[in-house]
Amino acid sequence: MTYKQGGPPWPCAVPDDLWRIAHLYGFALTQEEVETFSVFLEGLLPSYEWLDTLPEPALPAKYPRDAGYRPAPEENPLGAWAWRCSIKGAPAGPLAGKRVAVKDNVSVQGLPLLNGSALMDGYLPTVDATIVTRMLDAGAELVGKTVCEDLCFSGGSHTPYPWPVRNRHDPERMAGGSSSGSAAVVAAGEADIAIGGDQGVSIRIPASWCGVYGLKPTYGLVPYTGIFPIELTLDHTGPLARTVTDVALCLEVIAGRDGLDPRQDQTPESLPRYSQELGAGARGLRIGVVPDGFGWQGLSEPDVDEAVREAAGRFESLGAEVREVSVPLHRQGVHFWNGVGVEGTWAIMVRGEGMGHGWLGYHDTALVEFYGRSRRVRAQDFSPTVKMVTILGHYLGERYHGRYYARAQNLRRKRQQFEAWAQSRGYRTAAETLARDWERMVTLYRYPREHWVHIRTVNVVESPFAALRLRTDAGKRFKRSDRATAVIWKMLMVAERRFRRLNAPHLLAKVYAGVRYVDGVEATQEVAA
Repeated sequence: MTYKQGGPPWPCAVPDDLWRIAHLYGFALTQEEVETFSVFLEGLLPSYEWLDTLPEPALPAKYPRDAGYRPAPEENPLGAWAWRCSIKGAPAGPLAGKRVAVKDNVSVQGLPLLNGSALMDGYLPTVDATIVTRMLDAGAELVGKTVCEDLCFSGGSHTPYPWPVRNRHDPERMAGGSSSGSAAVVAAGEADIAIGGDQGVSIRIPASWCGVYGLKPTYGLVPYTGIFPIELTLDHTGPLARTVTDVALCLEVIAGRDGLDPRQDQTPESLPRYSQELGAGARGLRIGVVPDGFGWQGLSEPDVDEAVREAAGRFESLGAEVREVSVPLHRQGVHFWNGVGVEGTWAIMVRGEGMGHGWLGYHDTALVEFYGRSRRVRAQDFSPTVKMVTILGHYLGERYHGRYYARAQNLRRKRQQFEAWAQSRGYRTAAETLARDWERMVTLYRYPREHWVHIRTVNVVESPFAALRLRTDAGKRFKRSDRATAVIWKMLMVAERRFRRLNAPHLLAKVYAGVRYVDGVEATQEVAA
């Protein structure tokens, strides 16, 4: 962009800029039009200089803190901590005495925010996210930020910068992702509660693989303000903990409107006290079991199907009303996610500099400026998954002009209409069910296939790029509470066929029964980073 010599630091509409930009949009301007536009635009540009003279509203950072530190390897054996600190909140409250951690896509003023990516190295947020302030107000102590997958775009735990995250139960296995560090520190007892994020299955995979409780709240229930987004209509943030009581307490603290997040337009003004309903028992609950998620050849596992059916019977014996509720579009959900997730991620996280346009709420100016510059000068540091999504998203926008994103958003409302129907008949949402005796619960919810593309994208595209021999069968240990492993195995076999057809020169990883093979030979040593 051209600037006036010796003038104010804002761009000027000189002819060279106009010719260049007009060419991008297919405008065939005459010399007379260029000269006329230059005059008019020169009169508009001072508005931007004036905007820079005004103080900008910001989220509060109410509690004192020091700079913290990056832990040494001996203090961080699982690689789960991105940064350690001690920020003490209010002296009393529902989270008093609780050590909390936040995923490293959450802003904490003065502490680095990497979001798992080398692109963000050097960025220091200027604000505290809404949920950080709420937890501190409730008496919690923030003890650190946890490593997450590169820009949160992986279901494993092998892509983060600066290091991968290992599973506490077996350090040679993955913790799951993208909220990998959050699940690992909770499982290791290094934090009582951790915040994760979920656009695909990014709270539920690591919770399952690490053997802790994780909740993806209802869309919009918890404000996303001050958290690095992926796609506004897919973004969720929620708690992980070792007990359901702590999950309920944290949800109670962080849920509710903040007036700054456009995702919350349907969030009720008043919400239940989740912690007060714990222990009420199952009697009176109406639980719907989606049969469309069972007996799914090549994806569901018979022993997992059986475990879920057994859990349904257990609830029935405790007094709950259990019945099957079919969702005809359940097995087609992947197409909704593809339509929304790929082009939407490109529009928000790449073209929109991490924030996008066209919504009322808090826009993090410092984040937009840093990320916008960094992604241009360090584009090669994007993970393979993000590169793939950027290329495909751009292609869809360029070739089909938003058609498939629009159709997917319109058609996904069919699912929302079903959810409204179920609620009107007394079937509980995830957040409401949380408040009822979850200490005895084995989850009945079969992951909708709309989320599985997240697993497929990561493990098909990125598994050949894994830096360490971290086995992707970590879910096997806990597979009765998670079907992700079966999906990963299936998708890796598909990936192998695709890569071989392309004669890809990369490492070609297969995972069978938890052993990594490289081009058919069992890997017996770590792959060099």
